[in-house]
This record gives sequence, C-alpha cells and structure tokens, in this order.
Amino acid sequence: MTDSQSRLRSLPIWQGDITVAVLDGGRTNLNYLVQDARGKFVVRFGDDIPEHQVMRFNEVAASRAAHEAGISPALVYTEQGLSVLEFVESKTLDEPDVQRPDMLKRIIPLIRDCHHEIPKHYRGPALIFWVFHVIRDYAATLAEGKSDYVAKLPEYLNICAFLEQAAGPFDIVFGHNDLLAANFLDDGKRLWLIDWDYAGFNSPLFDLGGLASNNSLNETQEGLMLDLYFDGAVDDALLHRYHAMKCASLLRETMWSMVSEITSTLDIDYAAYTAENLSRFERAYETFRNS
Repeated sequence: MTDSQSRLRSLPIWQGDITVAVLDGGRTNLNYLVQDARGKFVVRFGDDIPEHQVMRFNEVAASRAAHEAGISPALVYTEQGLSVLEFVESKTLDEPDVQRPDMLKRIIPLIRDCHHEIPKHYRGPALIFWVFHVIRDYAATLAEGKSDYVAKLPEYLNICAFLEQAAGPFDIVFGHNDLLAANFLDDGKRLWLIDWDYAGFNSPLFDLGGLASNNSLNETQEGLMLDLYFDGAVDDALLHRYHAMKCASLLRETMWSMVSEITSTLDIDYAAYTAENLSRFERAYETFRNS
C-alpha cells in the first residue's frame, strides 16, 4: 500500500468500510475513487507546484465557488495537500466529443457561467493567471534547470512579447484555464467542469483558445465556438486578438511540458507531450503571422 493510500484510509470522514481504486489521467495530481457507506468520492493528492504557479488554497476556493455556481461537484473535505470531492456518475469527454457541434452548444454556456458566475461566490484572496507572465517565468525556470530547450528561449520570449501586444485590449473574467476534454463530465443530463488547479482571473480568450487548441477544433468548429460565446458578434479585430491568445495558450502548454520534463516525478512521457504541443504551436503561430 502506498503512503498516499494509507493516508487516504486514515481520513476521519469515512463511514463504514471503504474501497479504493486508482483513477488514471491526472497530470499534476494523484487521484483515487473511494466508496464508503454513503457513496463515492474522488480524493485528489497534490501539494503546491510553484514552478507551475499552482497554489492549492486557490484551487480549494475556486472549487467551492464553482460548486456554489452550479458548475462543479461539491468539495466535502480538505487538508494540506489533499481534497475530497463528490463523485459524479458520468462520461468523461474526449476530443471527438468536444468537437461535435451539439456538444459545443452545451459547453459554451458552461464556460460563460464559469467566467461570470464564479466571481459572485469566490471568497478570499484570488490569483490572476496571466499567460504571458507564466511563459516568462517558465523561461527562467528552464534556463535555471539547464533544459535542452535553453537555446530556444530568446525566440520564445520575443514571441511572447509580440503575442501580448497583439492579444489586447483585454477583458477580464474568471477563467478555468485548463480546458482539456477530460475536465468536462457529462452525466447524461448536464455537463460539469472539474479540476481548478490553474483557475484565476484572465482574458476569456485564453479559455477559448485553450478549448480550441487542446481539443483540435477545426476552423468551422472554432467559428461556431466563437459565435456561441460572443453571440455572433465576432469581427476581424476580435478574431485577431483571439488567434494571438490561442498561440499564447499553445506556447504556454508547450513550455508547461518542457518544465515538467525537468521537475515532475510522475510517470508520464512529457517529452512526447512537448513534441506534440510544440508542433501544434508552430503551425498555429505560422498561420497567425501570415494572416
């Protein structure tokens, strides 16, 4: 039995005997499915990750606010480095699910609720997730860690400055900032949005760019996404800002993986993930520069 499972079993919240199963898929956390006499729960292990600007106090506050806003399952218990949430019987979405027009029509209202309803319920200090700062900080971490990508850092920093200029002016909402398909759950009646590690105030264009790039939306699907979010009021200037932010989202995801290559202890092939996202970024940035 692992140390995390021993700690999990000793929590004071369980009623009766429990069963424990490992949940796959976490890129920054260890996750378990636990069942006791009351029902099923997800237990997430994860300390602060300063190199990724993940602060667990913020995740807890965002998770509570998201539940109050009707977006996310309830957080039932938390202590240092650990949280317990209600389990939702559901299907975890994958990229082909997100790409379907009927699913995008369900996802976008959920994202808008995240952006505008969560701030009404969020309590305590809140973070801002500014992708351009994150990229600059990642560059410093990669340089300090003597990453294999050090020679590329000046180029990435120049691109970052160019994209920050191109993506403004900025509106500010409360972003999820990690819109992978696996963070959407479909219980057959409604969608849920989970995992608030990177939550914070941000431009709505970052979530939209992340949704598109993380789920390989094509141009038609992207256009539908933007029309749904902005009620069809998408002019050339907004489209230009959006594509700049999408490129920034892809560069940040690429550098997230580069940093994880030298810092993470999880058994994940980060090098392959870096290569995949670097290719996506380079294609998107070339298209943006030539637009």
